Amino acid sequence: QGSTSQNTGNTAGPGGDGSNTSTGSSTGTSGSYQDTQNGPGSAVYDSAVRTAIVAYAKQFLGNPYVYGGTSLTNGADCSGFTMSVMKNFGISLPHYSGSQAKSGKRIKSSEMRPGDLVFYGNGYIDHVALYIGDGKIIHASNAATGIKISNYDYEKPAAVGTFME
Repeated sequence: QGSTSQNTGNTAGPGGDGSNTSTGSSTGTSGSYQDTQNGPGSAVYDSAVRTAIVAYAKQFLGNPYVYGGTSLTNGADCSGFTMSVMKNFGISLPHYSGSQAKSGKRIKSSEMRPGDLVFYGNGYIDHVALYIGDGKIIHASNAATGIKISNYDYEKPAAVGTFME
């Protein structure tokens, strides 16, 4: 005989139990979340985008460094890497680390969060990396090592910039 199958539409993603129901209430008091409060500009949205930027950038670990390059798979230099990663999230940056440093909002290193850019140089900006959290950066380092993860303070940062509010 034949077999039947039924799809209820409740498929579970990672960490999910398959239920598409939500319980609880929101009284509008401070600290409660409503769907309208979690859109662009909200802390929840901002955190999700930052997490996504880091996950996206990490896909390209080990790929080559190419001076002047902007290809995340075939080769990028430091600013080409950050420019191409951020472009995927609708953030337009120039292809030069010094110009990228002038594009964002300057913040203190103590305020940096995943997805912010860390700039390096002595007297002028000559390198940029993406902060990924836990004191680490991902960057297109050089031709010998390519795209890799380093401690953010492997060299004294000259500036930190954010492109998200």
